[in-house]
Amino acid sequence: MMGTKSPLFNIAREVPRPMQNDNDNSPDRPKRPLSPSALRALKEAEERRRAEEQKEPPAEVGGRGGLDPARFGDWEIKGRAIDF
Repeated sequence: MMGTKSPLFNIAREVPRPMQNDNDNSPDRPKRPLSPSALRALKEAEERRRAEEQKEPPAEVGGRGGLDPARFGDWEIKGRAIDF
């Protein structure tokens, strides 16, 4: 029974379909110019990023000293295991 159908039933699947979304390798569209408020928001975000980069972490008061033991695996001071 499976071989009795005409091979023409799959023709619709073989016809190229138009692109339906941006992930279909659509041709590049010209970008719309940004509105003044969008440009202002981008500028403010860039200023915030620059301000974040310039900040230094605060100095630790009364800490154990040295590098972070959790990051570098240094869990002892003068032969004693430490826990913080």
